[in-house]
Amino acid sequence: MEAFEQELRALLRSDVEFIQLIEDDLVYAGGKRVRPRLVHLASRALDPAGVPHEMRLALAVELLHSATLLHDDLVDGAETRRGREAAYRRYGNAVSVLSGDYLLSRLLYSLAETGRMELVYLFAEVARELSEAEVLQFQAAAYGEHREDLYFRIIRGKTAALMQAATEGAAVLLGLAPAHPWRRALVEFGEAYGLAFQMRDDYLDLMGDEARLGKPVGGDVREGKVTLILLRLLAHAPEEVGAILARRGAGEGDIERLRALAEATGAAGEVVDRIAREVERAEAALAALPESPAREELAALARAELGRLG
Repeated sequence: MEAFEQELRALLRSDVEFIQLIEDDLVYAGGKRVRPRLVHLASRALDPAGVPHEMRLALAVELLHSATLLHDDLVDGAETRRGREAAYRRYGNAVSVLSGDYLLSRLLYSLAETGRMELVYLFAEVARELSEAEVLQFQAAAYGEHREDLYFRIIRGKTAALMQAATEGAAVLLGLAPAHPWRRALVEFGEAYGLAFQMRDDYLDLMGDEARLGKPVGGDVREGKVTLILLRLLAHAPEEVGAILARRGAGEGDIERLRALAEATGAAGEVVDRIAREVERAEAALAALPESPAREELAALARAELGRLG
């Protein structure tokens, strides 16, 4: 990933100080680089030497992810990002939003460098899904629409669509048709892995350990976001859980009560089982690809989502 970090720095270099400071905070502060890693592994699962313009694709997925973080922090009123004060709090709303737009401009540049119009269409659809999902999440909270079909549409758009683009994009760069079994395998893997990834994140927001998370649990409840574990809790104890969600966990002991109910009712176990099914689907999809160390690393990446639940 060292080459990726160098390319990212070169692509984002700007002589506008505020832009550079924000990019230093958000992008260079690190993160797990899960999406570029997906690109790298998918490329090598298709060809041990990698696919043409693999680096441009890796940059594009990370830039879109980073741009959404800038915008999300402002919308959600987040205090910090990766242990630092959120950019909009330091530089103001306008600078933060416009710096996110700068990231999007570099994303478009990276896509153009591949010369693959199909990849541009793919990312355009991802951006549409992502935007719709973010608005739908607010709409569902405003109307009190507590439904699993909405939840899965939201996390498909917010998370899984970009992870699918990371894996499918490698097949696009290799020139594989949509019906090619290798491309279909990477589409399914990317979606299933993305859903498992977001469900695990949502689960830990309520059931995780605060010391390991580095933030208080129950953030989704306080923001009015209804995640899968909360939907399952509503099914088991609609009156009590509904009242807690209506006041957004503002009552004394609300979050602790939800955690206790999740264990007592079996809601926590139901969510873990749902995550496990997506992990299994992701692994099964990889069977269509040739055996390789990269394919095994992709499978291990999916299995790790279950390991992070403890």
